[in-house]
Amino acid sequence: MPASAQSRASSADLRSGQLKNLIVATVASTVGFWAWTIIGPLSSRYAADMDLGAGQTSILVAMPILVGSVARIPVGALTDRYGGRIMFTVILGITAPLVLLTGIVGQMGNFPFLVVIAFFLGIAGTVFAIGIPFCSAWYERTRKGFATGVFGAGMVGTAVSAFFTPRLVTAVGYMGTHITIAVVVAAMAVFCWLILRESPAWSAPTEPVLPKITHAFSLRVTWQLCFLYGVVFGAFVAFSNYLPTYLGNVYDYDATAAGTRTAGFAVAAVIARPIGGTIADKVGPKLVTLTSLAGTVVLAIVVALRPEEERVYGTAFILMALFLGLGTGGVFAWVGRAAPAQDVGTVGGIIAAAGGLGGYFPPLVMGATYDPANRSYFVGLMLLAAFAAVAFLLTFTVRNGGKVDQRTRT
Repeated sequence: MPASAQSRASSADLRSGQLKNLIVATVASTVGFWAWTIIGPLSSRYAADMDLGAGQTSILVAMPILVGSVARIPVGALTDRYGGRIMFTVILGITAPLVLLTGIVGQMGNFPFLVVIAFFLGIAGTVFAIGIPFCSAWYERTRKGFATGVFGAGMVGTAVSAFFTPRLVTAVGYMGTHITIAVVVAAMAVFCWLILRESPAWSAPTEPVLPKITHAFSLRVTWQLCFLYGVVFGAFVAFSNYLPTYLGNVYDYDATAAGTRTAGFAVAAVIARPIGGTIADKVGPKLVTLTSLAGTVVLAIVVALRPEEERVYGTAFILMALFLGLGTGGVFAWVGRAAPAQDVGTVGGIIAAAGGLGGYFPPLVMGATYDPANRSYFVGLMLLAAFAAVAFLLTFTVRNGGKVDQRTRT
């Protein structure tokens, strides 16, 4: 969004469409996240039907996260170029048939083919890189943290997936569930095309996409926020996808019970995200991020010790979700402050990709380091604590906001 366009857009122009577009974009994100994470809640079914080991199950669960992460970079840049209305419509329109294919291949019981389809299903996760610049453009600088925080609440789609997907399978069958979700995604694509409108502060840049991506990678703040977001959002994504497997292996929950608890984890993080963004608008994103990471370190250690009582480990997971949610809102509040206005979509796409990649590797690590004899994920959780501690220290080096100048370049 060029600075000249921002200056021409009055507060009245922006406020006329803020709420409607923010709500529709958030719902679109929720639907996209549901489609993106439908494999995780059914992982125990796939493991049983295809006789998969812990490592194979981890690969299957992590695969959509991979492409949903990497593809956020070009999708963020394309959003800068073509706008959120077109990109939401296109991405959701592509996702709908991929949901159907996931159901068909999963019913066939072909593990290698399902991994391939899961890889492409990850495109649903790129909706996040569309909504950040789209919603940010609708709000004044002092309210961008609120806007991106509310939009980020669309990650409640992971809770929707964890809670409703197993129940839909029980109610309408495995294939009926995938048909239902595909119809919802397709309907949302049409709705986005009919309802969404671009901010009057947005105008399409004329420069090619590749130089924009290269320029965004040249900013020091891009790399700093990538690491921070990779830890906080990555941990959220990893737990939202792998927690059903974790709870089944460690505490013997079935798919429905584990999905219910995973939904609670996701909802807690979703509630905390806009709170983190709003607080960051008032006190700055640095304090919010530091608080988030400190809490994550402590709670990862608590969970790693594998407490036996649900009131202990359940409370620890919910608190961890709250701290991670605060961190996701806090870190992304930095993007609108520190990135050049015309590069918010591209920088946001890169940082969003880092968050997704941060969620790709933990399930693989958890599967590889699982101790079946002791039913323990101690190593994986202590690695989370270590990375959160490093991110805590890095946070002190990040500028607390303002416009990017030459000193922010690498």
